[in-house]
Amino acid sequence: MNATNPSKASLPALWAMVVGSMVGAGIYSLPRNFALATGPAGAIVSWCIAGGGMYLLARIIQYLAEIRPDLDSGIFAYARDGFGDYAGFISAFGYWMAGCFGNVSYWVLIKSTLGTFIPVFGDGNTLTAIAVSSVGIWCFHWMLLRGVQQATLINAILTVIKVLPIFAFIGILAFKIDPDVFATNWQGGSATLGSQVSATMLVTVFVFLGIEGASVYSRHARSRKHVGIATLAGFAFVLLLLVLVTLLPFGVLAQADIALMRQPSMAAVLGAVVGPAGAAFISAALILSVLGAYLAWSLICAEVVYATALAGGLPRAFARLNAKQLPANAIWLTSAVVQAFVISTYWSNDAFSLMLRMTSTMALIPYLLVALFGLKVVAGQSSDADAQRGRTTRYGIAIGATIYTAFLLYTCGIDLLLMAALLYAPGSLLYAWARRLHGQPLFSRREWCAFAVVMAGAGVAILTMTGVMLR
Repeated sequence: MNATNPSKASLPALWAMVVGSMVGAGIYSLPRNFALATGPAGAIVSWCIAGGGMYLLARIIQYLAEIRPDLDSGIFAYARDGFGDYAGFISAFGYWMAGCFGNVSYWVLIKSTLGTFIPVFGDGNTLTAIAVSSVGIWCFHWMLLRGVQQATLINAILTVIKVLPIFAFIGILAFKIDPDVFATNWQGGSATLGSQVSATMLVTVFVFLGIEGASVYSRHARSRKHVGIATLAGFAFVLLLLVLVTLLPFGVLAQADIALMRQPSMAAVLGAVVGPAGAAFISAALILSVLGAYLAWSLICAEVVYATALAGGLPRAFARLNAKQLPANAIWLTSAVVQAFVISTYWSNDAFSLMLRMTSTMALIPYLLVALFGLKVVAGQSSDADAQRGRTTRYGIAIGATIYTAFLLYTCGIDLLLMAALLYAPGSLLYAWARRLHGQPLFSRREWCAFAVVMAGAGVAILTMTGVMLR
């Protein structure tokens, strides 16, 4: 029984996986990212929308974990079971790419943080920064190959350590808050409230990534009930931190000053309030936080690649387990892709911002498919009394989660969606090759239509990029 197997992940470990996945680079960049777009009024509306939408998504994940315990690696399995093999691959590939982009953003932010004190690191994408990041990538790669239990234990320890400085930041700013400064910042500029809120939506997606961490790693859980509990408990805890970290700076500094701060802006805010020691304190906490999040996301990415290969969406080599029952080839693939993207940041003017936007965009299609699968499961429930109990509530939750994720895709804009298609195109070709290797049918009629849309979007993206370069 899973519940009595000590080698399986416990409820605290699953909770740490959720919190560790969500509390990473994003929370330390919130003050500046929000101040660039809005003030306290817009921030409150943004968090109400984002918190409400992500709560609905968390409830769907909890419900699916309980009613469909047969589906491992949820973010992939839900889409595949609900809408076919290609949809499952699209979900898995997009989620994996989001994880890879997120891991790149962690290295960029670590080196940008060090760049405040050691100029040779610059904004996190200098040659020195890339070289040091590369060493870090392969050190973590070695750690992951040592075993899941060691990695999850380290993640749990780092999760506890890294939230303590955030508590200190919140406590200091709560003590220093000036109601008059907060009131002055309230409107957030001359732009309409709607446009202010819209400008923050991708930021909120980025900081909520990881809410499904326990679901993705569900095959390692001692009890499937723990997956849903860890998801909701982790979500509630992190949401509180996110709201406080966003709003409190507006009570101690002018919005314009926060908007001009260097990332990580949480360190800059505390430095402005208590002096250089405050900036150094948060910077050290950020490095611990980001390293913990990197570890958690590396585990999740490898698990998604493994599940995809096991189902025939990738070459079977990525489904092989080593002596420690870890998908070693999937870990190698993930580390190699992160390494390639870290090198590519050398040619980016604002590497962290680009990684943030691409991470959020690539995660949204998997989230939408999870919400749609939840809606399909609720609609297909049997008519007996037990199944009907609470069905209206579940319908409302599934519909709300679907509308929220679809709205977020709309706010991405056409440019980011075309970039996503450009990334999905080679992945889709790899999927088709893997299907041939396994002797499986390539596409159904509906899947051919989806494949055509992906390839057309990639073609438009290439033409657009070519036109821009020729100007």
